[in-house]
Amino acid sequence: MQQGIVAASGLSRWYGQVIGINDVTLSIGPGITGLLGPNGAGKSTFMKLMTGQIRPSRGEVTVLGEPVWNNPHIMKRMGFCPEQDAFYWSMSGLAWVEGLISLNGYSRAESRQLALAALDAVGLLDRKDDKIGAYSKGMRQRVKLAQAIAHDPEVLILDEPLGGMDPIGRRQTIRMIKDWAARGRHIIVSSHILHEIESMTATILLVNHGRIVAEGNVHEIRELIEEHPHRIFIQCDDPRRLAGRLVGWPVVAGMRLDAEGVEVQTSKPDVFFNGLPDLVLADQVKVTRLLSPDDNLQAIFDYLVK
Repeated sequence: MQQGIVAASGLSRWYGQVIGINDVTLSIGPGITGLLGPNGAGKSTFMKLMTGQIRPSRGEVTVLGEPVWNNPHIMKRMGFCPEQDAFYWSMSGLAWVEGLISLNGYSRAESRQLALAALDAVGLLDRKDDKIGAYSKGMRQRVKLAQAIAHDPEVLILDEPLGGMDPIGRRQTIRMIKDWAARGRHIIVSSHILHEIESMTATILLVNHGRIVAEGNVHEIRELIEEHPHRIFIQCDDPRRLAGRLVGWPVVAGMRLDAEGVEVQTSKPDVFFNGLPDLVLADQVKVTRLLSPDDNLQAIFDYLVK
């Protein structure tokens, strides 16, 4: 098996006739790695296998060179932030984090100290005594992050940690994750939103239907995507005039006109987006909406598996 922070060899997990992860072999290096895939792609199953919550149906997964399944020692070196909420709603944030830390063998005084430090790190210290049932979705995400980092693990595995956060909360959390990596933690973070992962790391794994369909630098993945026509819909006040200007543009590979706007096909979306403002201003076309149906992960996976 290849050695890495996390390594898998022939890793599979199925639930009856349903495949969660299918014959995955990979090695994840240090730093931040983004695990990208649409809902149901197998990301959460892979993370549960990494953290020893479920047993592989076949194959093996190791973290920091140690097998994960039934290995309490390696569990102490990992922190996990799950996607789903699983709280005692009447407990305060402090009591909940403190209780989880104590399960790692820390004394009561040590657990309190570590819990306070973790809540401070995620910006919840001033709400530490509030019941979790009164927390917003974003606050619940942050208290899950607090329990994941409280015991100072070497490896953090974060399943959709930005889900439900407002834009400010997302930005703050992304900054925290990058800071943790800068201090030497190794982080695997999942999302179904490409730009969220791009803001944290250039190293990504694309997962679809339980398989790794691509891995490497996000810019290399984008180059694969851009080999295929990319659809962009421009809603405007004069679609016919805009289409007349677009038809001669070399980056436009195809076009469809309707009463509300123009749908363009281009293999160079970055060039198109950069040049569109000047073209629109020159013709005084009022654009009311710009939509890219292909700027989502499902479209990316459709391209990559064809």
